[in-house]
Amino acid sequence: MAMRTSPESPMPVGRVSRLIGEWIDRLGAVWVEGQITQLSRRPGAGVVFLTLRDPAQDISLTVTCFRAVFDKVADVVTEGARVVVLGKPEWYAPRGQLSLRAAEIRAVGVGELLARLERLKRELAAEGLFAPERKRRLPFLPGRIGLVTGRASAAERDVLENARLRWPAVRFAVRNVAVQGVHAVPQVIDAVRELDADPSVEVIVIARGGGSVEDLLPFSDEALVRAVAACATPVVSAIGHEPDSPLLDLVADLRASTPTDAAKRVVPEVGEEVARVEQLRERARWCARALVEREERGLRATVDRPVLAEPHRLVEEHEERLVMAVDRGRRVLGHLLDRADAELSHTAARVVALSPAATLRRGYAVLRRPDGSVLRSAAEAGAGEELRARLADGEVGVVVTEPSGGGA
Repeated sequence: MAMRTSPESPMPVGRVSRLIGEWIDRLGAVWVEGQITQLSRRPGAGVVFLTLRDPAQDISLTVTCFRAVFDKVADVVTEGARVVVLGKPEWYAPRGQLSLRAAEIRAVGVGELLARLERLKRELAAEGLFAPERKRRLPFLPGRIGLVTGRASAAERDVLENARLRWPAVRFAVRNVAVQGVHAVPQVIDAVRELDADPSVEVIVIARGGGSVEDLLPFSDEALVRAVAACATPVVSAIGHEPDSPLLDLVADLRASTPTDAAKRVVPEVGEEVARVEQLRERARWCARALVEREERGLRATVDRPVLAEPHRLVEEHEERLVMAVDRGRRVLGHLLDRADAELSHTAARVVALSPAATLRRGYAVLRRPDGSVLRSAAEAGAGEELRARLADGEVGVVVTEPSGGGA
């Protein structure tokens, strides 16, 4: 296809279209899955025209097939059906259009769809998208609720009416989208992302009424599941009725069984909350009264204690004990002094009785020489020796006239 061209030597449109067709003709056949959005079977025409759309993206291809090929599945294939097509890319040069020439068309049955969903469910679960620890708690009273649902649908009415009956001041940011068909997935994803980016929206509700497995397939789409998993805002899934369980229920932070149940789970009931507030107030009053009464009892018990009823009693008791201790100390000290005095008197009497002075008073005398030495034996005295005799009341001088036992 590489051609040398310039503004001076451009290539004709026909040749460009022909070259593109030659390149496309070299492509082989491919199996393609999609959803039929348009089906044209003109009476007597030998070719059937279909538009095959990607359920998760805003992309479609034109498919053509001979009537004989389509008649084999005409009973089960209608607009909105999912099919698998074996087609070869084909280029229509006069109009510059690309299409697929279908050689075989197979309808995707419910069993096969469920098997695919089960495989996708296991893959996403293995990634942790359904883990309980990822679930976030819903706000108690959201200031603004994002609602993604079909236009003028019963699901929208159920959510809005029940929420406003429970809490009249509740505010909604409603995004009406297709809830089935080929446009559902991209529109729901865009609405969820828009609401998630709005800081005033505190919770997002995705609501739809019940339907067949095929009708609810958009809410099991992998792209939508991943978009919800990436949301920073808590998401509530209210798809179908109790038995319905698309993959959106598993990734959402809360699954509501119905749109009405979603309104009840997201918005508190004003009457119940008023009653609960009154109960809490009464409980608080009871607790306050009980606390005050308990403290009053404790205060009365403290005031009635003797130490507070008669504050001087404690000092008086200590004073009495102190006086008793002083008296006891005085008695003990007096007794000790008396005993010591008696012992001292007895000792003094003994000392006096044994002292030289007492002996002298009994008539004895102590003889001493002039140098003060005491005579202890008559043999020590010499004749004519002058001695001093110590008596009880004084001293007298004596002369030894007869030593060795003689008189003086």
